Amino acid sequence: MFRIEARPESTLKLFFAVAALSFLPALGFYYVGEEAIFPISSLEMHRSGSWLVQVMYGANIRHNPLFNWTIMFFSGVFGWSHVLEVTRAIAVCSTIGSSIVLYWLASRLSQDRNFAIFSSLIYLTLFDVAFYRGWLAYVDPLFSFFVFSSVALLWIAAREAKTGLLLSALLCLELAFLSKALTAYVFYGLSALVLLRRHRTFLLGAPSLILNFSALLFPPLWFSLLPSSGQGQRMFGEIVSKLSFGGGYLSELAGFPLELFLRLSPAAFLAVYFLFRKREKLHEDAVLAAQIAFCNFLPYWLAPQSSVRYCMPVYPFFALLFSFLIWRSGIKLTLRVLGALLLFKLLFMLVLFPLYQRHYRGKNYYDAATGIAGETAGFPLYVTDVSSSGLSVTGYLDVLRRPEAPLTFPPEKWNSGFVLSYSENPSLGKTRKVYKLGGDRLYLLCRGEACGFLK
Repeated sequence: MFRIEARPESTLKLFFAVAALSFLPALGFYYVGEEAIFPISSLEMHRSGSWLVQVMYGANIRHNPLFNWTIMFFSGVFGWSHVLEVTRAIAVCSTIGSSIVLYWLASRLSQDRNFAIFSSLIYLTLFDVAFYRGWLAYVDPLFSFFVFSSVALLWIAAREAKTGLLLSALLCLELAFLSKALTAYVFYGLSALVLLRRHRTFLLGAPSLILNFSALLFPPLWFSLLPSSGQGQRMFGEIVSKLSFGGGYLSELAGFPLELFLRLSPAAFLAVYFLFRKREKLHEDAVLAAQIAFCNFLPYWLAPQSSVRYCMPVYPFFALLFSFLIWRSGIKLTLRVLGALLLFKLLFMLVLFPLYQRHYRGKNYYDAATGIAGETAGFPLYVTDVSSSGLSVTGYLDVLRRPEAPLTFPPEKWNSGFVLSYSENPSLGKTRKVYKLGGDRLYLLCRGEACGFLK
């Protein structure tokens, strides 16, 4: 049994607590990027009573709705005026949840609680997790939580020959699919192939084969419950589209690993440093973690159309690998580096990013929405702007205008009212006001009687 040298548990717990609590200031940030997609669609689904079909601007955007369900439930508890905070909180809880699952996995592998806490700390301080993806109100943290949980449970199920854990792994797999996409099965399948080399007896046993095969039937069953919307075709089409070649493929191929390495810093730098310094043989569980991470990274690396953020479900396996490489001889240096990173993160979350949002991009979304809500009161208001800035303003407007219906695309025929547009568009209406939102502009257009209403 692999036993790691004991470390001061209180120090590791303190660092982990600071790393987890450092996400809290993000709950008060204004909208960032395309965060408004899920608050907008959740409010529309709640208003229309649509539970199976995800709608935005009145149109079916053909995504799976588990994230929306969670937002709808907690927004009902805390109030729809806090839908952004609720969505961010779900993302943050998912990130911390992944770190807790990593703690469980590392403790089962090493039988060392200190090492398990350290692995969780490494995950929460990966640059991409700590400063961006870990708190951003996208579906990625929730999807990553369920995908990672499914693979972690599969690993221990195979290691300890426990069918109950396998059932839990498959439940998490289905929840991952309901959160986002069919790629959950790709992560799970590639990880199972890696684990097959060591745990063939359990994974090829009749109970495992039957349960895993049964799990493959869930997506067709889910699609059969939906109205004729082409959601399955869209999901499959998104996967195929990533295989289409375009310009700059060779540069993307070269830059993709470097981008991932930077996003996984500073632990990635420290792990490489101690790997070459120690020159020790890797523990077999570290090798497995590396194989799982690399096999799931490879398809996104080789795909002509891809993004490093799609690899987020295997970030915890990279964190586990880094922990194995650092633990024996690099704990003191690593804690000093992570301490400095956490201090900078607190400065970033409490001062720097709020200043950026107040003076460049963030607060102006809310200010624009407040102004538009007042100026268009009593008239129909529509939206065609699907840019990040347009989505952010719409997200605030949907909340400010309640109990009026959320904004939608304009109907084919409408005589009077307003529409939010990314650019001037005489076919939609006359330009009545322009809002500067960072580097973007939002145009308030009017038609009919509404044009005479505005001063």
